[in-house]
Amino acid sequence: MITKEAAEKLLGIEIKNLDLYISACTHRSYLNEHRSFPLPHNERLEFLGDAVLELAATEHLYTTYPYSEGELTNFRSALVNYKMLSEIANRLGLEQFLQMSRGEAKDTGRARQVILANAIEAVIGAIYIDRGFAVAADFIAREVLVELPNIISTGQYVDPKSRLQEIIQEKRGVTPTYGVVSETGPDHNKVFVVAAYVQSQEAGRGSGPSKQEAEIAAAENALQNMGVMS
Repeated sequence: MITKEAAEKLLGIEIKNLDLYISACTHRSYLNEHRSFPLPHNERLEFLGDAVLELAATEHLYTTYPYSEGELTNFRSALVNYKMLSEIANRLGLEQFLQMSRGEAKDTGRARQVILANAIEAVIGAIYIDRGFAVAADFIAREVLVELPNIISTGQYVDPKSRLQEIIQEKRGVTPTYGVVSETGPDHNKVFVVAAYVQSQEAGRGSGPSKQEAEIAAAENALQNMGVMS
């Protein structure tokens, strides 16, 4: 469980209400195994933090970059998606303070990334309630918005499917296609494996909880195989 000293060191702010930050680090599953735990899980704080993050990011993009609404939307999407936020949470060292069930704690894949991303949003919600928007916005600028220049310079704001299509159309004059290789698991927890094809030749393969996410993963893998993404 996170302490006041650890929270202040992690976030670089002075905190007033420690319970908010403990809740921000508490996954719903933890309460299933600790029914006497006196604080709520982090989903409500995550809901609030998501809105605070979006406002701060949008204001920064609007005042900093003279691009169209569509381009700014792409920048923002690349900045606040679960993969980027989970990387930021890892950089901060937030994972060591997460409270989860034993089962969730064993998962190291996409589910863990989502938990980390949700936790950082919940932390932003906690900062907003505890210290107000200015302090929350300062934290966002220091820990999240700092990623923007790299996102823009490396083209990470272009989704992998669009990027793959542009490259293949330029080089080969054809459009990549996608096909489901396998579909496993119950309806509430399916895993799709999808392959990306270029003229019937498999270029990459990826998996995800939906066909759309699996297609994106397949496009990312194809780009990696082409040496475009590392």
